[in-house]
Amino acid sequence: MKRFFQLLAWPMLLLLFAACTSHYQLSDVSRTRILVDKLYDVNPDAAALDFLKPYKQKVDSLMGPVVGKVAHDMEAKRPESDLSNLLPDIFMHMAQYYHETPDFAIYNMGGIRAALSKGEVTYGDVLDVAPFENKICFVSLKGNKVMELFEQIAKRGGEGVSQGVHLEITKDGKLVSARLYGKTIDPEANYRVTTIDYLAQGNDGLTAFKNGTNLNSPKDDKNNARIVIRDYFQEMMLKGVVVDSKVEGRILIVEN
Repeated sequence: MKRFFQLLAWPMLLLLFAACTSHYQLSDVSRTRILVDKLYDVNPDAAALDFLKPYKQKVDSLMGPVVGKVAHDMEAKRPESDLSNLLPDIFMHMAQYYHETPDFAIYNMGGIRAALSKGEVTYGDVLDVAPFENKICFVSLKGNKVMELFEQIAKRGGEGVSQGVHLEITKDGKLVSARLYGKTIDPEANYRVTTIDYLAQGNDGLTAFKNGTNLNSPKDDKNNARIVIRDYFQEMMLKGVVVDSKVEGRILIVEN
């Protein structure tokens, strides 16, 4: 009986492969760009709108509330930008609520996924900028490992660094000099750094963080980067402060 089924299986497999054989052949490939803008909103699909309506109301209620204001359009780009300066500065400010006094902060460019437009900032805008589950954390590094960290930042062409950090790097990714609040890095001193847990684990090429000690890495959702950023904006809004940030020479490209 087993032999019978084996003999029967082969013709069936042959028929299957034959059925999968296509006589069609690719003759040409072409491409074009389709502009998707408000033109497609002129004649919306009523059925689609009705289907989305209850979900839209829920999303808008969560993402629509205004949490603050920014003074001008902000975006992230290497080696330095207004938005990539703002985020580590926010971490430095918010460190007080964790009973921490870090020396500097690092925020990776890859973790900044959107820009901010001048004017009101909603929670949805913050979520666009920081959509991941990364959480604020604090870690200590010896000065020699801080220099190693800055070398890795130089190799990547720049990352977000807080006010007081001044790096000079070359176009080909070499660190020329590094200073913190005008002082050179003491290789034997301990420096407290605030960043996101993703980087503290040594990701995004910043492997120097693997040598960190005295880690303070809260795990609750309220410590997500986007929540920390939102809370900062809300604090500034209550104070009547329009959030501002600018390029100020934290990371400079110099000649070899």
